[in-house]
Amino acid sequence: MRWARILRGLGHRLTIAPQWEGEPCDLLVALHAWRSAESVLRFRSAHPHCPVVVALTGTDLYRDIHEQPLARQALELADRLVALQPLAARELPRHLRRRMRVIHQSVEKTRVRQSAPRDRFPVCVVGHLRAVKDPLRAAWASRLLPVSSRIEVVQAGSAMEEELGREAAREQRSNPRYRWVGALSRPRARQLIASSRLMVLSSLLEGGANVISEAAVDHVPVLASRIPGSIGLLGAGYPGYFPVGDTQALARLLERAETDPGFYRDLKARCARLAPLFRPARERAAWRALLEELSGMRSARTARRRAGSNGGLAR
Repeated sequence: MRWARILRGLGHRLTIAPQWEGEPCDLLVALHAWRSAESVLRFRSAHPHCPVVVALTGTDLYRDIHEQPLARQALELADRLVALQPLAARELPRHLRRRMRVIHQSVEKTRVRQSAPRDRFPVCVVGHLRAVKDPLRAAWASRLLPVSSRIEVVQAGSAMEEELGREAAREQRSNPRYRWVGALSRPRARQLIASSRLMVLSSLLEGGANVISEAAVDHVPVLASRIPGSIGLLGAGYPGYFPVGDTQALARLLERAETDPGFYRDLKARCARLAPLFRPARERAAWRALLEELSGMRSARTARRRAGSNGGLAR
């Protein structure tokens, strides 16, 4: 929906659909290489001279393009590949890396209705409960904190997998530091992030999580699992990483962020310095540049086709 607003704002007409069913269009933007592969194949067959853009998700980059032949075929047919962070290029075959363009997901700064309370240290986890998100890692880490800790973990997101929902409910009943509030509207989720002292992103894989953008623009420090999708946004030298699935390491980072003011200020300053990457004007400019590039490509293809149909002589 954000990309739709940007493209309409640039003067384009568009249709959002679960798959391409033959609707007339000059450009196909396919979200997710594997899930959209059949649409890419049909569109390329029907319109060999029209540009195709494939947007790469985390499951594309770190699973499907290595396992699914259809996903790899979609990459080969795409004129451009859109990634959300630069380390995505490492997952692509070398001959496709030149087609990749990084477009950071943008967000506006939140008007915070309430600041973080001084007598507590609220930590948020924002995202639907799916196994790939390792969603309860922060809750489990909070159990290891000393009695004196003021940390409270608030988790927002619906249970996409029923067992995880049951597990979150059980955790809430037995862990006084943990609260699961379920699905929130986007404005309420943004308010939760902005009024927290920390955000935890414990995913097993990410293409470039939008919640990092949301935290950064509101200067909320992030503790993240050490995965390429997060390193590509936060930087290799960021001090707030923990090994994937390492509850004790996360607990140590939580405690340090709460008790070491210098460490907390460093995390906060590093995230704040990233905020310009996620300005809406920057994302609009990136899409404008990409569309201009593709328009030139289409014009060149059309000219070559006409020249070929005239025996190599342009009209």
